[in-house]
Amino acid sequence: MGKIIAVANQKGGVGKTTTAVNLAASLAAMEHPTLLIDFDPQANGTSGVGIDPKTVTASTYEILIGTIATEDAVLETETPFLSLIPSHINLVGAEIEMVDVIDREHMLRRALQSIRDRYDFIIIDCPPSLGLLTLNSLTAADSVLIPVQAEYFALEGLGQLLNTIKLVRQHLNPALEIEGVVLTMFDSRLRLANQVASEVRRYFGEKVFQTIVQRNVRLSEAPSFGRPVLMYDATSTGSRNYIGLAREVLHANSAYLAKAAADSTSEESH
Repeated sequence: MGKIIAVANQKGGVGKTTTAVNLAASLAAMEHPTLLIDFDPQANGTSGVGIDPKTVTASTYEILIGTIATEDAVLETETPFLSLIPSHINLVGAEIEMVDVIDREHMLRRALQSIRDRYDFIIIDCPPSLGLLTLNSLTAADSVLIPVQAEYFALEGLGQLLNTIKLVRQHLNPALEIEGVVLTMFDSRLRLANQVASEVRRYFGEKVFQTIVQRNVRLSEAPSFGRPVLMYDATSTGSRNYIGLAREVLHANSAYLAKAAADSTSEESH
């Protein structure tokens, strides 16, 4: 059974989609079957792996409203071991359509049940808001990974996100954990960036990943070529950073993966 990790921060421009795309690609590069779910109506995660959102006919919108089976929305990407459920601008209207639906926060969780066993990791790129789409992501997820930009207002708004996580735990998904906090867009030459890093570490302690994602030209260029940075320039700082992050995520989840492998083996033997 795949580990579902939601990449969330309601503050835009913190490297959320970049982290979702490149963490998923790095896990796939280590030959772990990985599914990236683009749950952001802007669909940058979809174009970031080389799929034009305008050509998408089966997306997260259709699986949410139940007009197609989840497996019918899965696309293969150019990156081996990396699959995608794309997004579409129609997803903007989903929150309005879901308002009257009973148990609406569990719609994504239910949709993923049928395909969860096919992957080691399922990475959800959440929208930059705390609306129904993000609530669905947090309810479906085992854990949440929080990208934090190493800039002055980085910690602003984190309180809201942590409060939302707390409410989700209380009412919707008691098992939700914080996978970790990753510092992004880091420029070690700036004293401010180092101050923010210390502040984040003081606040979150061991939950902060050792890997820091540095500001990197190649990382910024890769989406315009429709590729994860690993496929665009494997030797770049951005590639090395996200491989480092993927290694930390793998290490933290080694027991989970071993148990999932054992469970699937015992099911097959029955």
